[in-house]
Amino acid sequence: MKHVLILLVISSLFVCATQTSVKAQKTNSQTFGIKGGVNFSNLYVKDGDENKMLTGFNLGFFAKLPVSKTFAIQPELYYTTKGAQTTYNSTFINGTVQYNFNYLEVPLLFVVNITDNFNIHAGPYVSYMLNGKVKNKSNVGSVDFDNKINTEDYNKVDAGIAAGAGVDLGAVSLGARYTYGLTKVGKERTFAGTTYTTPDATNGVMSLYVSFSLGQN
Repeated sequence: MKHVLILLVISSLFVCATQTSVKAQKTNSQTFGIKGGVNFSNLYVKDGDENKMLTGFNLGFFAKLPVSKTFAIQPELYYTTKGAQTTYNSTFINGTVQYNFNYLEVPLLFVVNITDNFNIHAGPYVSYMLNGKVKNKSNVGSVDFDNKINTEDYNKVDAGIAAGAGVDLGAVSLGARYTYGLTKVGKERTFAGTTYTTPDATNGVMSLYVSFSLGQN
């Protein structure tokens, strides 16, 4: 269902963009600024149960490059947190494992201004894993740990699709965005002749953000 909703948003975006390009209007000024907000991240496993969300943040820069009055291209660069918390339960032990990943992310968004103050946006993103931690807490204290991850054990590059909507209030904008990863977080590993991927999941992040325009060209 989430894949369908994302595809519908993107399809609507490009239909609007095509109509806009035919009816080119007065171009607005280019703007740039800073943005940041709160993340609600998760790791999704195909045909599996969803994990519990983690709360994090994002912080970085953006530039808005209008093509026409109603259509613009918006590249961004920001630091963002991702991950999730999963639980396990067996006969002898139960607990939680928390994955915390930190990325440098670059989305390239296509923005359609539905009105003077409201826009929808979508486009691809690529991000690079900088570092992270894995925490385990269980009813058997001797197996608890809080370790920095070795990024060589994970796919450092995460790529996917971002889609959202925003409200422009002068130099300040408010918005919500969902980013869906299309690459696995974990790498394939082999142990005792068995090949597996840990974590065998993709990133998903819902973000609420505020941005501030610092200037125009």
